Amino acid sequence: MLLYVLGVLIMVVGLALSIALHELGHFIPAKLFGVKVAQFMIGFGPTVFSRKRGETEFGLKAIPLGGYISMSGMFPPKAPGGNSRTASTGFFQTLVQDARSSSADTVSAGDEHRTFYRLPIYKRIIIMLGGPFMNLIIALVLYAVVLCGFGVAQQSTTLGSVSACVLPATSARQNCASGDAEAPGSRAGLKPGDRLVSINGMRISSWNQATAIIRVSAQKPLAMVVERSGKTVEVSATPSLTERYATDATGVVTKSSDGTRITQKVGFLGIGAAVEVVQQPITAVLPAVGDNIARVGELITHLPDRLVAVANAAFGAGARDPNGPISVVGVGRVAGEIASINSIPITDRLSALIGILASLNVALLVFNLVPLLPLDGGHVAGALYEGVRRFFAKLFGRKDPGPVDTAKLIPLTLTVVMVLGAMSALLIYADIVKPISF
Repeated sequence: MLLYVLGVLIMVVGLALSIALHELGHFIPAKLFGVKVAQFMIGFGPTVFSRKRGETEFGLKAIPLGGYISMSGMFPPKAPGGNSRTASTGFFQTLVQDARSSSADTVSAGDEHRTFYRLPIYKRIIIMLGGPFMNLIIALVLYAVVLCGFGVAQQSTTLGSVSACVLPATSARQNCASGDAEAPGSRAGLKPGDRLVSINGMRISSWNQATAIIRVSAQKPLAMVVERSGKTVEVSATPSLTERYATDATGVVTKSSDGTRITQKVGFLGIGAAVEVVQQPITAVLPAVGDNIARVGELITHLPDRLVAVANAAFGAGARDPNGPISVVGVGRVAGEIASINSIPITDRLSALIGILASLNVALLVFNLVPLLPLDGGHVAGALYEGVRRFFAKLFGRKDPGPVDTAKLIPLTLTVVMVLGAMSALLIYADIVKPISF
């Protein structure tokens, strides 16, 4: 139980730090460009602690699962000569301060030149992209720790198992019986722990390379060199022709249109790879983050369908999709389960937790780039629209139309907030009544 709680705490603290660094990504360029920042807050709800440094109040709120910085004049005046208002990059704070309520802060006299909306468009975009960029940096660092520091479990060129007999893939039996043909690998004298060095003179550098040779060499003798207990041993093995499941390039078993797994006749030795943890080169980090970004993007693209599946599982008898969306409650639960698995080394558990934090930062990166207010991408989209509008006005000799009043998008912002709130409620409920377990 203690390890479970520790896993949850690690995830909460890690998420809070990620959000804090996200807001720091907005804060630093805002200050560099001269924008007045009144608040830098981590969390929502009542303020637990705060301290003013210069003109900015730094603080921690009761619910550390969000954050915001409050910038002066993030939205332009309602009309020429009107007063500008403060707004924030935070989620709920943006909604509240963007509502044109009487409680909105006004720009202090003499600070009109330090408002966000007066900045050149490219500076506003830099400020708004600063948060997602910080999440990208965090993800790259954490992925580097996982891949290059801890390493990744993968099939090695060492034999982990040698089958005693040959059984077709469709066999209902898993154990050998009298009369079963002896597996070619066993007959050739291969043993668990042997490391493949070469096959027919070709140097073996990966398990996939070895299996590719074996599968196309049915009933053809293979001259194999293995390393056993530090010594080189030569063996001759002839793969038998047997029925195996067909797989695609990623190793997933292929299926026909009716869902039946497809089989094919291939060469078979009856050897299996040992799994070992291998540290990856630094060049593996960017592709890993890119793949994660693509997966999150695909999830967001098909989010309505995914949410319907979550609802069906939460309120029906269906099972949750382990690759579907989950809430912070679900993430904490998964972290707790991983931390409390005593059957795996602590380094593997720590690596898994860091990997989850890396994926969360990728999710924050991609989600915040969605071009809808109150997300960062919505502010970027507004700035880009303003730039296009001013460009065409200048091109056709028209009067400068001035800044775009993104406050007019309050109805859309409210709709987005309501949808996100409903989605969060559904995911939290599903993670409580029918959680995803690992």
